[in-house]
Amino acid sequence: MPIGARATHYNTVGWFNYFGTIKLSSKWGLHTEYQFRRNDLINSWQQGLLRVGINYQASPNLLLRAGYAWIETYAYGEIPINGLGRDFTEHRLFQMAQLSHQEGLISISHRFMLEQRFVGRYSSAAVIKEDEFPLMHRARYMLRLQAPLKGRTIKDKTPYAAAYNEIMIGFGKNVGANIFDQNRIGLLLGYRFNKTFRIEAGYFNQTLQFGRLINGRNIFQSNSGLIINTNFNF
Repeated sequence: MPIGARATHYNTVGWFNYFGTIKLSSKWGLHTEYQFRRNDLINSWQQGLLRVGINYQASPNLLLRAGYAWIETYAYGEIPINGLGRDFTEHRLFQMAQLSHQEGLISISHRFMLEQRFVGRYSSAAVIKEDEFPLMHRARYMLRLQAPLKGRTIKDKTPYAAAYNEIMIGFGKNVGANIFDQNRIGLLLGYRFNKTFRIEAGYFNQTLQFGRLINGRNIFQSNSGLIINTNFNF
């Protein structure tokens, strides 16, 4: 890539997330999730994401999930993601497989996801509402490590540390100029109160590449800030 063929814009973000699992039987369950994603840490919208799914515990170490997500992306930052500088809606189907294993004190999980993304766009500046939803595909892989800060296992009333990295790659005819979509990194401290509730918070970074060139340049966002996750198991 020639020197000067890319530009990076920086934002300070705050992601405040709810995750809930409702157990229906020994193998089946429901997944519920809402992510309140803010720009300027808390002052304005970045995204809102609602996700629901069906869980199937295929084995003690393998969790399968499929479902639907609704995402609203806002015109945040110096250069908005949408070429017209507008908000847009995305409807998404997804399939997930998560493998987990233990190595000494460290719990390790590998999450693989496929997504079918129907991303809203405007056919012209004259239209008021998105009138096209082309299909784009994306593959995701996340590696997460966590370990107790007291004792040898994460049980009730246990603090813990966690770190994760996730990469997202787009594919298919509508993916745009770049197949690299995002990379996310999190460094967290958490506390498990009991089997029903745990909370974790820490540093988060999202590196995002636009699917289009602007003046012949690849445009990146580096979005860093605070992430807080609340996790419920019913």
